[in-house]
Amino acid sequence: MSVELPFAPVDTIIRRNAGSLRVSAEAAEELARRIQERGAERAVDAADVATGDGRKTLMASDFGTEPSGDKDELELPIAPVDRIARLDIDDYRVSMDARLALASDLEAYADRVAAAAADLARHADRRTVKAEDVEAYFRLSQYYE
Repeated sequence: MSVELPFAPVDTIIRRNAGSLRVSAEAAEELARRIQERGAERAVDAADVATGDGRKTLMASDFGTEPSGDKDELELPIAPVDRIARLDIDDYRVSMDARLALASDLEAYADRVAAAAADLARHADRRTVKAEDVEAYFRLSQYYE
């Protein structure tokens, strides 16, 4: 599976949660892949809601949320989020409000994962957040909830 999301904004999200720690390129790539998986899963669920309502356009409410803020306030770019939303669903449109809601949700998700990965890197007494820290978060995520 190719990753639709550029790594640079994901790297920025990790850095804002990592403080003085460095961030490996592999960590940004791993988190981008995880964000994409979550976004595609959320879109499939939203498509089920839209289909139940007889629509072929995903709305923000189908994601169980409303867009929070302006797209300029988000780190994740909207165009790749739109492509992520349509990865596993065919013949659906994604409204701008739905794109913003999904981007906001995915960014909050990325912040939680990045903060935990930074904690894990510190716990390992390293100065760099690595892909293994992101992976470890998902193995230990039940303890972070």
